Amino acid sequence: MGEQAVTGAGGAPAPERTPDATGDDAAAAGTDPTPTGPTAGGPAPTGPASAGMTADGRPAAPADVSGAGMAADAAPGAPAGGAPSGAAARTADITAGPGGVMTDEVGVVTGELTLRTEHADGKVTLRVQYKDADEWYAVTGGSAPLADPAALDAVHTIAVGLLNRPEG
Repeated sequence: MGEQAVTGAGGAPAPERTPDATGDDAAAAGTDPTPTGPTAGGPAPTGPASAGMTADGRPAAPADVSGAGMAADAAPGAPAGGAPSGAAARTADITAGPGGVMTDEVGVVTGELTLRTEHADGKVTLRVQYKDADEWYAVTGGSAPLADPAALDAVHTIAVGLLNRPEG
């Protein structure tokens, strides 16, 4: 990474200085000098920390992400082919890109499909079907823990963005 200039008022370079040990600099700036977090020994930070997604596969702590402004095509109800009753779900029509979508049951499916993202029992699962068909197929690798059902819209939006390739 390159260097960045730090400027003060009026674009003049800010003077270099070392923060004091008493926390007076932080108090003057209106910030709390007390270290926080699980390893700092201070109080745990408050407020949302996650949208329920992690990179390491471990479930994230639930977080309030209300008002995130995400929406998806909602179509409640279980599809034929055995989605658990009471499962929250989102569906969208997609066009599979080159190579199609790999499924556990029948291998690659191509063409006009319907994608279903469902949440049940703390887990999200992606399924596809040929448009207007009865059978649903589990997308290979399309299942993961999802502790917060409120994150279903975000997961569905991402899945549609990844799998819908009408231009090829």
